[in-house]
Amino acid sequence: MKKFNVVGVCVPDKHYMVDITNKLDQIDDLIESGSYFTINKPRQYGKTTTMFLLEKRFSNSNYFPIFISFEGIGDLAFEEESRFVKSFLRQIKREIRLKQEEDLVEFINNYRELDSVDDLDQFLSDLVNAIDKKVLLMIDEVDKSSNNQLFLSFLGILRDKYLRSNMGKDDTFHSVILVGVHDVKNLKLKLRSQRERKYNSPWNIAVEFKVDMTFNVAEIISMLSEYKKDRSSEMDIEAVAEKIYYYTSGHPFLVSKLAKIIDEELEEINWTANSIKKAVKLLVNEQNTNFESLIKNIENNDDLYQFIYKIIMEGENLTYNLDNPIIDLGETYGIFKNERGLVKVHNRIYEQRIYNYMSSKLETNLDMGTYNFKDNFIAEDGYLDFEMVLKKFQLFIKEQYSEQDIDFLERNGRLIFLAFIKPIINGQGFDFKEVQTSQEQRLDVVITYIDKKYIVELKIWRGEKYHQQGLDQLEEYLDSQNVEQGYLLIFNFNKNKKYKDEVITRGSKEIFSIWV
Repeated sequence: MKKFNVVGVCVPDKHYMVDITNKLDQIDDLIESGSYFTINKPRQYGKTTTMFLLEKRFSNSNYFPIFISFEGIGDLAFEEESRFVKSFLRQIKREIRLKQEEDLVEFINNYRELDSVDDLDQFLSDLVNAIDKKVLLMIDEVDKSSNNQLFLSFLGILRDKYLRSNMGKDDTFHSVILVGVHDVKNLKLKLRSQRERKYNSPWNIAVEFKVDMTFNVAEIISMLSEYKKDRSSEMDIEAVAEKIYYYTSGHPFLVSKLAKIIDEELEEINWTANSIKKAVKLLVNEQNTNFESLIKNIENNDDLYQFIYKIIMEGENLTYNLDNPIIDLGETYGIFKNERGLVKVHNRIYEQRIYNYMSSKLETNLDMGTYNFKDNFIAEDGYLDFEMVLKKFQLFIKEQYSEQDIDFLERNGRLIFLAFIKPIINGQGFDFKEVQTSQEQRLDVVITYIDKKYIVELKIWRGEKYHQQGLDQLEEYLDSQNVEQGYLLIFNFNKNKKYKDEVITRGSKEIFSIWV
C-alpha cells in the first residue's frame, strides 16, 4: 500500500504524490527552447523529485537526459582539476550504464587520461556528438561546493560552450538545469587567492526560473483523491485541501508531513478540518530536519532574527524588495514570501514554530515560576480560569518591571505573555497566533484547552479611537470563531497608566479587558 513520503525522492508507484504535471509542462517549455537555468529552492522543496520525474518524462523521446548530483562527487574532488574531471566522468558513466547504453560506456572508457577542465571541455563536445539525441544535463546539489574556483571554471566551460554552440562553432548540451538551494548566478565565490570576492558571472547565460514549486489547492486535491479512493475514505477532499493549504501555504514538505501524520500517527481515514488541526499541533512540537534548518538559519544571523521579529511580533508592514540582502536571504531559506508587496513569513506553521522558538529563548531569562504555576489556574470544571491567568500576568508585569524596564517591555511585552502562557497550557492545550494587519498591529492568540477555545487579543494602547475600533474588530473575530467571550490584553506604556481590568459588552459578546 502506498504511503506519504517526506524523505528523499517520491516515487509514484510507492508514494501518494501531488500531480505536478503543470509544473513539469512549464519546465518542459524551457528545455524545449534550449534554455540553461537554475532551480534554486529551499531544502525539502521537491526539487530532486521534480528532476526524477523530468528524467522519466524525457527518457523515451528525442532527448537523452543525464541526471547527476554533485553530492555524489564529494568535497575532495573540488580541490584539484584532475580529481574533479575523473569524478564527473564516473558520474556520467554510471548514469549512462543504467540506461544500458554500453556503446557509450565504452566510448567514455576511452577517455581515461583526462586531467584538466580543458580536457573536459573537449570530452563534452565528443560525448554530445556520440549521442544521436538532444542531451539534457541535470545536476542536483550544484551549490554544495560552489565556494570554489574550480566550480567557477566548470560554469565557465558550460557558458563558453553554450555561446560557441549558438555561433555554430561547438557542440554542447541542448539544455542544462542546475539544482540547489542557492542561485549560483548570484553566489559570491571565494577565490583560492583569498584576496577577492566576485560574482559568479559565468552563469549569466541562465534564464529566469519562474515556476511556482509550492502546491496549490487543486494540486493538493490530486494527492488526496488517490488516497481517498485507495482507503475508501469519506473525506471532503476540497475542504481538507483548503485547510492544509491554509496552514502550509503549499510548502511541499509541510503538505506531505501533515498528511503523513494524519495517516500514520492519528490513524484517521475520514479526514476533517479537525484532523488537520490535530496534525498541526503535533507537527509544530516535533523535531525534524526541516525545522532544525529553519531555526539554525535564524539563530545564525542576528539581522535576520530581528527582521523576522519585527514582522511577527511587532506586526510591522515591511515592503518586499529582493535588493534588500536580508529579505533575499530569508527568501533563499524559504522563510519569507511576497504577499501583496509586503514581506510575510512563508506559512502559518513556520510562524508558529518561530513564535515557540522566540518565546522559549525569552522564557529561559525570565523568573516566572512563582506566577504561572499551572494548578493555580485550573477551575473546578477542569478548564482554564483565563481571567485569573490575565490577572496573574498583570501582577507579574507590575512587580517585575519598573519604569527603567519600559523599553524592554515595549519591545518584548507580547512575547513575554506567550512565554508566560506556555507552562500553563502545556500538555492539555495549544496556542496559535494570528497577526492582524491594522493600525493597532494586533496579535490574536487562539488557545485551545481540552475542547474549549480562548481568544485573547494582544495590542498596544494607541488611544481611545483605536481602542473602540479594536473592540469592534475583536467582536467580529469572536463571531467568526463562534465564541461568546473574548479577552483583551492591552499594553499601555504611558507614564500615567493604571493597572486595571473591566468587562466590556460589545454586541452579544463579553470581553474581559486588562491593562498592563
